[in-house]
Amino acid sequence: MTLYDDTVLVLKGYEGQGELRRAYLDHLAAHPDGMWKACRAGHITASALVIDPERGRVLLTLHRKLRMWLQMGGHCEPGDAVLQAAALREATEESGITGLRLLPGGPVRLDRHPIPAPCHWHFDVQYAVLAPRDAQHAISEESLDVRWFAYGEVADVADASVVHLLDATRARL
Repeated sequence: MTLYDDTVLVLKGYEGQGELRRAYLDHLAAHPDGMWKACRAGHITASALVIDPERGRVLLTLHRKLRMWLQMGGHCEPGDAVLQAAALREATEESGITGLRLLPGGPVRLDRHPIPAPCHWHFDVQYAVLAPRDAQHAISEESLDVRWFAYGEVADVADASVVHLLDATRARL
């Protein structure tokens, strides 16, 4: 099975956000290269909210290019066998934390957002990962900073998409 095939199965199995989910599936049907950054009509990305439920906090990255506090995530790579592996890889690389575990149940949310040319859209499939106790984070080359925020602080530093992801993750917990 290819990453494309896995992504289609993941999206077909995702029960929320029906209209948006259909837009993702339609995009992939129209663009066989829709998994990759080279697809100028837009492409799938995989992200993950790093969460520490015991302490009521999440780890966000200050994105170097966008200068916004966001969850960890990014583009799929040819070595990613399945979509959740891409999200876990991105979370591990960008947080510096080893031992992250995916929150069971598949994606938590979908978030389609415009991006600067030459591409047009990120079709982000958002997961959540649980941080191990006493996790030590590091700043990656893609970030200006990486910091823990209490649940109640997220709305003050991040945009609505991150707040919605946090809400959906907490509801699943």
